[in-house]
Amino acid sequence: MKISKINLYQVSLPMKEGSYSWSNQSFEAFDSTVVQIKTDEGIYGVGEICPLGPAYLPAFAEGARAGITTMAPGLIGQDPRHIGAINVLMDRLLKGHPYIKSAVDIACHDIFGKVTGQPVCNILGGRLQDEVRLFKVVSRSEPEAMVEKLIDYQEQGLKQFQMKVGADPDVDIERIRKVVAELRPGNRLAADANCGWYQHDAVRVVSAVSDLSLYIEQPCETYEECRVVRDHSSHPMILDECMDSLQAVMRGHRERAMDAINLKISRMGGLTKSRIIRDVCMSLGIVMTIEDTWGGEIADAAIAHLAHSTPREYHFQSSAFHEYATHPIAEGGPVIKDGFMSMSHKPGLGVEPNWDLLGAPIASITT
Repeated sequence: MKISKINLYQVSLPMKEGSYSWSNQSFEAFDSTVVQIKTDEGIYGVGEICPLGPAYLPAFAEGARAGITTMAPGLIGQDPRHIGAINVLMDRLLKGHPYIKSAVDIACHDIFGKVTGQPVCNILGGRLQDEVRLFKVVSRSEPEAMVEKLIDYQEQGLKQFQMKVGADPDVDIERIRKVVAELRPGNRLAADANCGWYQHDAVRVVSAVSDLSLYIEQPCETYEECRVVRDHSSHPMILDECMDSLQAVMRGHRERAMDAINLKISRMGGLTKSRIIRDVCMSLGIVMTIEDTWGGEIADAAIAHLAHSTPREYHFQSSAFHEYATHPIAEGGPVIKDGFMSMSHKPGLGVEPNWDLLGAPIASITT
């Protein structure tokens, strides 16, 4: 089996609630890229990469498409079932930029699952969870509006939440206090600043809410700043944006910098490298939020399969981003019920893109 063609599709993902806001950023839609890898045997696989805008991480939609088209000629003629070899080759074709390689890696997993007749979660270790616990994001807005969203989400049966903060620290203190006051017993909440606070402001916020039960997630931009904040806080700490490699995770564990990490698939370069980090975290006793930067049903399928293959005791929560979009880009995405999601047992990712919605490919590479 050889790769015969790589197609790229661009699709916009508008927000049901009008916008999605965090820290100092807000978007009404996100720019996603779907990759289709075709083979000479008629089997194809799909993957998706959707950066959270151009200024969240060192990743942006146009860069993903440019990078994939740069690598693609070197991938034509390769066997997509040899996923490890594909990853080695991508690293030789393009130095760094792991997010660019993620959708290709996911598409190869989709092909491998289809060829072997098994879902991707089996390839990643087996289906260890029948359903995957979700969290819902309470997007940053005025404190009262965030309280209303939390109440509504709890009425829907959801039990784990992430509230977006990281703007004005005084208003964030008010946001946290008002939202926590409405959190039902047994439910969990993380205040996620997405790198938005300066160190001195972060210390002030965690001190002002020291009497409340919640998680603090990525208060500052750098690992070193977050480490200082942890020294001033009794809250469990989740590190996200600065956990961008296996080396970063190992350092964080060694220095007791966090209690959990946010494992984003595209930030690590795809399912292959995310699985390595997932397995190391399990060995070290680190629990994980398993998700990605953003995406539709294809990205969510990859999230669900990695989470399905993770023991529940190490899986903190996951996202279902397609819930936030106005329209589906694929059929067969994760089924959501009572605060959990699950994927079918179909071979591969189990999803089929809405080709009519995607339209003609914006790039096709055959040589």
